Amino acid sequence: MAVFTEVGHDQAQTLLNALELGELVDMQGIKGGIENTNYFVTASQGGVSQTYVLTLFERLSAEQLPFYLKLMQHLAANGIAVPDPKAHASGRILHNVAGKPAAVVNKLAGQSQLQPTAAHCVALGRTLAHMHIAAQSFDMQQPNLRGLAWWNDTVPTVLPHINAEQRQLLQQELAFQNHIANSSAYAALPRGPVHADLFRDNVMFEGDTLTGIFDFYFAGVDAWLFDVSVCLNDWAIHLDTGEWDLERAHALLAAYESVRPLSSAERALLNPMLRAAGLRFWTSRLWDFYLPREASMLKPHDPTHFERIVRARATKPLQLSALDAERSSAHAA
Repeated sequence: MAVFTEVGHDQAQTLLNALELGELVDMQGIKGGIENTNYFVTASQGGVSQTYVLTLFERLSAEQLPFYLKLMQHLAANGIAVPDPKAHASGRILHNVAGKPAAVVNKLAGQSQLQPTAAHCVALGRTLAHMHIAAQSFDMQQPNLRGLAWWNDTVPTVLPHINAEQRQLLQQELAFQNHIANSSAYAALPRGPVHADLFRDNVMFEGDTLTGIFDFYFAGVDAWLFDVSVCLNDWAIHLDTGEWDLERAHALLAAYESVRPLSSAERALLNPMLRAAGLRFWTSRLWDFYLPREASMLKPHDPTHFERIVRARATKPLQLSALDAERSSAHAA
C-alpha cells in the first residue's frame, strides 16, 4: 500500500456517488506496502460515518483483477472475515479512478498484531484452513503471478545488484525450487486459491480474536502448503534472526490441522515449501529495493530480512516429528 497516483476530492466523491456510499468526509493516503495506491476514505450517510479502503491498481490489469475481487466476495459470502468489495447498482465491483482500475472495500475492525502470541497463531491457523476449504468452491482460475515462473524471470534482473555470496545462495535456492516443482510429490500437493501474502500486517485482531484478513492482491491458485509456509515464515519466527519460535509454529500448524489435516505429500514437502516461501519474498524485496517505482509515499522493505530466512530455512529445517511429539504430550496431559 502506497500512493503512486494522487486522487482528488472530486474524483473520490464521484466514485462514492456511483456506489451510493454518501458524502466524502476525509481521505488519507496509506503509506504501508509497495504495490498499489491506497487511501482510507471516510464517507457520511444519514449522519453515520464509515471508513472504506480505496485501492487503485498500479500493476495488475483489469483482466486479472476480477479473480481477486470475486474471490474476496466469495469468501465473505461463505463466512470468512475478509473485505467485501462494494458494488455499483449494476453489480460491477471493478471501477475506474484517475484512469486506473480501482476497488472500494469496507475497512475491517481491529488492528494488526505485529508481536503475535501463540493465541494469535491459533486464530490464524484455524481461519486459514477454513479459508482454504471455503475457496474450494470458487470457480475462477488464475495462477499465483508471483510463483516459480516469476522467480525464474526476476532473479536474473536482481543478480547484478548483490554480492557474490548472495548470488550463489539465490541461484542455488532457485535451482532447488525448480527441482522440487518437477517432482511427483509436488504434483500431489492439494491446491486451490491461496492468499500468498498473509503477513502480520494483513490480519486484524481485537484482543486474541481474529476480525479479518485483507490485501488479497497477490492471491492465486497454488499449493495450500505454500500459503501455510508464508504464514509460518512470518508469524512463527524471531524477526531479528529468522529462527523459529517453536511454540508459535506448533500453535499455528496444530490449529490449521484441527480444521484441515495436512496430507502425507504436504508433510513431506513442508520444509521445501518453507524455503520456497522465503525465496519468493527475498526475490520480490530485492526487486522492489533495487528497481523501485516512484511514489509519493513509498517505503521498500529491507531484503536482508528474507535473506536471513532463506539461510535459516536451508540450514535448520522445521522438525515435524518434534512438533508432533509435543502435540501428543500436550494431548495426553
